[in-house]
Amino acid sequence: MSGVTQAVIERGDLAHLALFLWAASASALAVALLKELAACNRRFGDFVDEIDRLNQIFNDRDSG
Repeated sequence: MSGVTQAVIERGDLAHLALFLWAASASALAVALLKELAACNRRFGDFVDEIDRLNQIFNDRDSG
């Protein structure tokens, strides 16, 4: 075990260790979700740009 974990266990402060592990894992999950949300927003923006490009092509073809 790491030195920090061993020190916490020796002091009998397992509740604080459990709380720290929970908070750290929740924070890591939140960061991962925010990264995925940002990637999803970029993909959706690319999709909307492509739809706009297709609309322009079709409008140019119909009017010309």
